[in-house]
Amino acid sequence: MGARCPGEWRRPATCLAEGQRFPQSLLRVLMQGITVRTMLRRLLRSPVTWGVVLVVAAGAAFGLYWFQPWKLITNKEVFEPVPSVAASATNGSPTPVNKLLASGNFVSHEHSTTGTVQLVQLADGRRELVLLDLSTSDGPDLWVWLTDQKVVMDSSGWHVFDDGRYLQVGRLKGNRGNQVYDLPTTADLAGYRSVTLWCRRFTVSFGAAELTTTR
Repeated sequence: MGARCPGEWRRPATCLAEGQRFPQSLLRVLMQGITVRTMLRRLLRSPVTWGVVLVVAAGAAFGLYWFQPWKLITNKEVFEPVPSVAASATNGSPTPVNKLLASGNFVSHEHSTTGTVQLVQLADGRRELVLLDLSTSDGPDLWVWLTDQKVVMDSSGWHVFDDGRYLQVGRLKGNRGNQVYDLPTTADLAGYRSVTLWCRRFTVSFGAAELTTTR
């Protein structure tokens, strides 16, 4: 006849068989597991817990909307037909031509940016802003602005373009390619000296180009 469990081991939960002890370490693990499950059940039944879950979920959703981190690895290519231009009208030519009023090359600010910008007056008198071979990062709430600010390459020039006078030309159509933007017929372009790819959400320039007038 096997030995009986000692007095302190007579509870069924602590006795595997007659004469065998249940390992204390395993018992502690099981008891801890039961305690954790009990706590989880209590937490899930609590309105406070669900309130916290909803707040965290709402915060995460807002963060994704506001920062849109996926745009760091996405690209939108737009290749529109661009007007051919002449530096000046042909002497004695009776036929109006598209004229290049000003141009400049992009420099990088918050994000690496390359390409060329042209301010063009069409033969019919309309004016367009043209972006050629543009390459920059995608981002939230990006706009094309004409501004009266000087382009500074270092970080001191990244946030200045909303300090003075600016013309909001339109939302950036894509972060790569060739794009054409119509300018308002009533817009007074005198005094504008630069173009910026402006992120309105974070008030920072992705890249900018200093305009040089064509003579």
